[in-house]
Amino acid sequence: MNSDLELPGLEKANVISRDSHTISRKQIAPNALKVLYRLSDAGFHAYIVGGGVRDILLGNQPKDFDVATNATPEEVKKLFKNARIIGRRFKIVHIRFGREIIEVTTFRANHMPQNEIADHTPRRQIRGLDSAHSKSGMILRDNVYGNIDEDAMRRDFTINALYYTTRNFELLDFCGGLDDLQNRQIRIIGDPIERYKEDPVRMLRAIRFSAKLGFEIEEKTRQPINEYSYLLDSVSAARLFDETLKLMIGGFAQRTFALLSEFQLGSYLFAPTLEAIEQGDPVAAKLVSLALRNTDERLASGKSVTPAFLFAALLWPLLKLNLAQSKNQGLHPQQAFQQAAQSALMEQLDYTAIPKRFTVASREIWELQNRLQRRNKRPIESAFNHPRFRAAYDFLLLREEAGEELGGLGQWWTDFQNGDTKLRSELIAAVSKPRKRRRRRNKRKASGVSE
Repeated sequence: MNSDLELPGLEKANVISRDSHTISRKQIAPNALKVLYRLSDAGFHAYIVGGGVRDILLGNQPKDFDVATNATPEEVKKLFKNARIIGRRFKIVHIRFGREIIEVTTFRANHMPQNEIADHTPRRQIRGLDSAHSKSGMILRDNVYGNIDEDAMRRDFTINALYYTTRNFELLDFCGGLDDLQNRQIRIIGDPIERYKEDPVRMLRAIRFSAKLGFEIEEKTRQPINEYSYLLDSVSAARLFDETLKLMIGGFAQRTFALLSEFQLGSYLFAPTLEAIEQGDPVAAKLVSLALRNTDERLASGKSVTPAFLFAALLWPLLKLNLAQSKNQGLHPQQAFQQAAQSALMEQLDYTAIPKRFTVASREIWELQNRLQRRNKRPIESAFNHPRFRAAYDFLLLREEAGEELGGLGQWWTDFQNGDTKLRSELIAAVSKPRKRRRRRNKRKASGVSE
């Protein structure tokens, strides 16, 4: 293949020369440039595309870089020993450089009408197809390759359809993405209803980008969202969980949750939480807001966050509501708590999958809330040595910050952690309840034996 030949579809681009845009090779990850140059040396055309281009133009630091090329996945794999083809529905190539992955996709084309198949067709019947979509319009297979202009039209939003090439260091705009960047708006490419039917997750992506970038969702893009939010029912629970993580641990959780609540989309991800907030304790609702804010602050300062803590916070209003409703059932407090916790988790699992490692951890954070309130040496030391203690302690502080009256428990545990052995012993002694001594019965009298 000769890379000097004009690439089909290139004539449809608005070409911005190097002196008219702000992207420099210094802003692009060296490994992404390696991929571009190797593909180009092999006779292919290759471009940085999507969020990497968008973020540089906005003056932000991209988290990763994606490459689009006219090379097929198999041709890319032959060029890179460190490459792996993944995906069936949408074949892509991951090229690994240590811990960094450069994602490479082949230019996509539109789907062929004859490849419409019936809803609920078994997956084994779809596997052999390069292109397939359901009667409702959802894309089931997307491995039809095309020209660069067709690829641009297959992307979701105009601001994600900008292409940068090391060939003359040009920037290509096929869909008016530069204008939308300047106008700070999220605009879907093509007919919004048709594009949402193809992939309902695009509605969630509109919310995510709006929250992340502070952009408005353009009117035609926004208008169908509530009416077609039901399409999320056709998305697998596992994929919805993945999208939920992107929404909530992308650094803009508080803004994202507020946007989801404005649209009916929120009820397809967090219906149990939203309903509990409407019916339940305002203090528990405030805890959710504080947890989302703290998540954003931790990510902004380079700290890690765990989905288990986030779900423990998001489902806390539901847990509290379940506990309030179980008061008249005559259950032992521990039994009532376990039942309420299990019910909260099961209700959420009706909407999104949550891996067991996270549900177990969320439950432990909740259970430790009770143990942190016990005031005797053995339960105090047991709670302190628990692997989830730190997360449970942070959760306890959130409860107090939200307005829950816990008698200064958060400060007590802060002092306990920071204290030496002597101070810890004094703190335990100050709060420990004296143990009641049981009267020992005379075994011989109890058995009726006389002396």
